[in-house]
Amino acid sequence: MAVLERGGNAADAAVAAGFVLHVVEPHLNGPGGDLPAIVHVPGSEPRVLSGQGPTGAGATIAAHRALGVDHVPGTGLLAAVVPGAVPAWLTLLRDLGTWSVADALSFAIDLADRGHHVLPRVAATIAGSAERFRTEWPTSAALWLADGVPEPWQRIRNPLLAQTYRRLADAGAGLGREAACDAAIAAWSEGFVAEAVDAHVRTPVVDATGDAHPGLLRGEDMAAWRPTWEAPIGLDWRGRRVLKCGAWTQGPALLAQLGILEPLLPTRADRFDADLVHLATEAAKLAFADRDAWFGDGADLTGLLDEPYLAERRALIGAEASLELRPGALHGAPRFPAVQVEGAQRAAGAGEPTRGDTCHLDVVDADGMVISATPSGGWLQSSPAIAGLGFCLGTRAQMLWLEEGLTTSMAPGIRPRTTLSPSMALHDDGTVAAFGTPGGDQQDSWQLSMLLGMGVLGLGPQAAIDAPAWHTTHLVSSFDPRVWEPGGLHVESRLGTDVIEELRRRGHRVTDVGEWSLGRLSLASRAPDGTVRAAANPRGEQGYAVVR
Repeated sequence: MAVLERGGNAADAAVAAGFVLHVVEPHLNGPGGDLPAIVHVPGSEPRVLSGQGPTGAGATIAAHRALGVDHVPGTGLLAAVVPGAVPAWLTLLRDLGTWSVADALSFAIDLADRGHHVLPRVAATIAGSAERFRTEWPTSAALWLADGVPEPWQRIRNPLLAQTYRRLADAGAGLGREAACDAAIAAWSEGFVAEAVDAHVRTPVVDATGDAHPGLLRGEDMAAWRPTWEAPIGLDWRGRRVLKCGAWTQGPALLAQLGILEPLLPTRADRFDADLVHLATEAAKLAFADRDAWFGDGADLTGLLDEPYLAERRALIGAEASLELRPGALHGAPRFPAVQVEGAQRAAGAGEPTRGDTCHLDVVDADGMVISATPSGGWLQSSPAIAGLGFCLGTRAQMLWLEEGLTTSMAPGIRPRTTLSPSMALHDDGTVAAFGTPGGDQQDSWQLSMLLGMGVLGLGPQAAIDAPAWHTTHLVSSFDPRVWEPGGLHVESRLGTDVIEELRRRGHRVTDVGEWSLGRLSLASRAPDGTVRAAANPRGEQGYAVVR
């Protein structure tokens, strides 16, 4: 809001906020992570900004096998891909912003340098990783444990990150605004950051396998990549066109759920009853099975949202909960990865827990630019800090398989099929809405429940976000360990005892996770008359909606 009130536009504000999130929520995202975004500029078609970095040139299945691993571990260096968040934020600033690099980064630099009060969840994450930092990742210990494990709300600093951001801003000193953005991107991708990353990944570190492995990423991989602008994929649903990123994300699964469900949904309903939650859950299982069989960087999703295919999928929904993984024959027989059934475990490593390690922000400005962005990756707990830079690399490649013939098989130069899933809706009345949520695999389940709240229950955005939520765990986890729970369904108890018991009677393996526990949604919109609305999730007291 400070950026907007000082004359910046939505791109300037989103970039400033994105860099601040790296500082204050390092357990949820970081400079070494990823960024998909959807951007609407008045007079133009919405576009997707892909800040999902690809695997390096040396990232082959054979290279992993030669290191003695049978899966990509969720922590350490092997899962590192080109860090895309910083180049993507700077690309957004260059192409659509009005501020300089130095001004946009000033908030983050100030907070990293002078310090900020650490959130309880950040302190808890550091405490939970402290032993690993001390014994296995000394650079992380030096960064996060220099004064011991921080207490909640204690002031902490990251002067190394402040220095990194100053060097990016200084790279374009004396240049025009756009050229300065390019200079900052070059300093990251070809300069001092790439040099430090290249040196860092060559030293083996202990990862989730329990053994020490080096990384396969190299500085030249960073130099060879830049963020791209792409067209979104969309579906018309109940007076709005819902837009998502492409097949390199799980985003199209939300559209598939809506398409499967629409003929089965009532025009209006008073509550989320057992029928509605059952239908939504079964549709989610089918859509996510298709995600795991067909989605991936460069994958062909032609036909996924066509009515004949949707009808074929819809016909599989019965009165009882399915306990099978049922991908469709979108382009012939589906090739499904080998999965581990509920109860199977791997060595204790973790990528992203089912809820949490991601951020989401929506920004609308007075001129009608609308941005939906979901930054994530580069979590402080997932990989050792890079000496001298103040951050760690991401571990997104854990979403790829060391198995030939899949749309998500490990290969050089491909984007892992990410869970990050920002959204936009173009309403028939001209309103443009940006929305999304953190939450790993659950992002497009929680967004579905919000859309059903608006489109079926007739709720406004805030009431739809506040409404009881649920998600299926009947999918192949995108994170190490790659397990699934047949029939798994997590619900908020506010759905009601009668609804929960009926869902159990129908065969769903229901876990009641409490009254206010699922979803981290936010939404911001602008109507043609200039009216701006915003709504944010109350759960966890970390969501905010600010409008002026």
